[in-house]
Order: sequence, then structure tokens, then C-alpha cells
Amino acid sequence: MNKKGSYGLIFLVMVVSLAIAAFWNSLPVIKNSVNAILNPTAGALLDLDLTFGMAILVLLLSVFTTIIQKYATDQKTLREMKEEQKKLQEDIKKLEVGSKEHTELSMKSMKFIGPMMKLSMRPIIYTAIPFILFFRWFTDYFALVDFKFFGFLSWFWFYLIGSIIFSSVLRKILKVV
Repeated sequence: MNKKGSYGLIFLVMVVSLAIAAFWNSLPVIKNSVNAILNPTAGALLDLDLTFGMAILVLLLSVFTTIIQKYATDQKTLREMKEEQKKLQEDIKKLEVGSKEHTELSMKSMKFIGPMMKLSMRPIIYTAIPFILFFRWFTDYFALVDFKFFGFLSWFWFYLIGSIIFSSVLRKILKVV
């Protein structure tokens, strides 16, 4: 696979992920296979203590995604592109809106969007399917357990807030762009 990324492969992985989510209940082999793996592992952790277990799972998933993000993207190229874009934005701010120079620099800055997006989306190839499987499993697990984290947060919001916090810290520690 080339370093620039591939929208075709990303699209394929997204279609497979959506198919897994759509057929979760109608194809028992998918659900049963995931349950066979996650019930004795993640389920056992949640059974010990829901809040602590979920926090550990969120941390582990955040570590997984951050490591994939670091090693599945060309960090050097992304850093260089972000620096170049930052410099262009500083130059653009100094110019009068609507001027020829302003328009030219704005167009030059916009040319970074596609390549940066392609590089940044590459980790989806490795994370989309595992996350769909986890999220479907979490949905089933928490449907059986009537529990609100801190008395008011559903598992999804607990996961989302926790992953933002853990990922932010991990990205700084691991110097991930």
C-alpha cells in the first residue's frame, strides 16, 4: 500500500463495517463470534466494576487507535504539511480579503486539504471493523445492564468523553499529529 493512502480501500473497509453493523442480528455467526471473544475478556472486566472496567476499555481502545494513528500515517509529511499550512494562514491574515495575493494563498492553502485528509484517514483501514464490532457488542451488553455512568451518562457518552480525554493525552505523549 502506498504512503499517500487509498480512498478505495478506505471505502471498502467502511462498506464492510456498515455490513457488519447491519447484519449483526440477522447473521448470528458475526454476533456469536464477537461474543465468544469479548464476553470472557471485556465482559469480565465490565462485570467486575462497570465504571472502572469501562474506563480501562476506553483507555485500551484509545491506546490502540493512537498507536495505529502514529504508525499508519506518515507523521513527518503530515507535520510538514501542517506547518506549511500554518505559515500560509499567517500570511493570509496579513493580506486584504479579496486581494489577488489573498486569493492565491487561499487556493494554495486549500490544496493541502485533500492530501492531508487522505493521509489522516489511512488508520480507518485498521480500526473501522474492530470499532464497529466493539460498538455493537457494547450496545448489546449495556442493553442488558441498566446502568448510567455517574448517574446520567450512557455508555456511548462515557466512551466518547473518555476517549477524547485519553486520546488527547496519548497524542501529546506519543507526539502524534
